Amino acid sequence: MLKIQVNGVHDVVGDDLLKYVTKKFTKLDKYIPKKARQSAHADIILKESYNKSEKNNCTCEVVMHLPKEMFAVSETTINIYAAVDIVETKLVNQLKKYKQKNSDKFEAMKLLKSFRIKR
Repeated sequence: MLKIQVNGVHDVVGDDLLKYVTKKFTKLDKYIPKKARQSAHADIILKESYNKSEKNNCTCEVVMHLPKEMFAVSETTINIYAAVDIVETKLVNQLKKYKQKNSDKFEAMKLLKSFRIKR
């Protein structure tokens, strides 16, 4: 199971936001190979910055540690929930590529394709 650690910078993460983030990122388990699920963990950093000249910017940064690889994704938008959604979709795409590259099932399929006889 994916271990998740959520931190807020310059702001306390509320219960609603914490539930939303954990709900979103626990769904990423199905995109991680079974062998890598036990050692996988994600550090999520949520930031809000307030500028007088600009609207407030909300940033979501995720650093996911997997065997043999580390993913770092960040997004800045006006709404923190939108930033979490965008980061989650970016991570899904990267994890699909990782699973395809490191999964035994896909390696076996590549091997079978190389031995097939063309007619």
